[in-house]
Amino acid sequence: MDLIKLISDIEQVDADASERLSFYTRRKLFKLGSRVAAAAIPTIVAGSLNEVLAQSSAAVEVAKYALTLEYLEDDFYQKGLAASGLIPSSDRTIFSQISKHETAHVALLQSALGAGAQAKPTFKYPTGTFTSYQTFVATARILEDTGVAAYKGQAGALINDKNLLQVALQIHSVEARHASEIRRLAGLKGWVSDSVSTNSSLTQGGVNLKTLPNTTGISDDNFRAAFDEPLTSAQVLAIAAPFL
Repeated sequence: MDLIKLISDIEQVDADASERLSFYTRRKLFKLGSRVAAAAIPTIVAGSLNEVLAQSSAAVEVAKYALTLEYLEDDFYQKGLAASGLIPSSDRTIFSQISKHETAHVALLQSALGAGAQAKPTFKYPTGTFTSYQTFVATARILEDTGVAAYKGQAGALINDKNLLQVALQIHSVEARHASEIRRLAGLKGWVSDSVSTNSSLTQGGVNLKTLPNTTGISDDNFRAAFDEPLTSAQVLAIAAPFL
């Protein structure tokens, strides 16, 4: 399976400021480390989600979609951490923390959906995913980059569900930090600017960026790299299909 075709996902409710992680350097990145409990999901957040989901069938579909993606990332990182000798000790803390975030996301969405939460699928992975560190990081990078675009793609659908939109944006921000750090682990820029990018548009929010004032001298590539493009649920699930 071509790694460019791999994909999907989302990330973290950082409801407590002490648990908000910024990916500034590979060594100082996860100072909080094991102090952040994977199950530390505030009751008030789950309660707000339950209220929204009880009133909106559209929100339920978004939550189920998000849960499918979170199941995938959670499963992926757990398998990676369990694979003997796969992750170098220098990077293990990073992936361990990301894995805790994914587990927390799954727990949050399951709690909000209650009996309506779908069961975790059995996932398939390309040959070498858990035996080659290079392949593992490349797969993680695709999952995280796409996860950011997936969340952005759902923002419009949640515009009238403020509680769920807030949670989705919190998860989106953490997904972006995951993506940035993993791209750096792969030796790439922290932002999406290569052939894997879905950033093909010069239009954001209906505005042509090249028509904005004070943008003379900015290249098309820099315009595209300045924003993550959204992906629809159909696009994301089609890319995720090989995992199922």
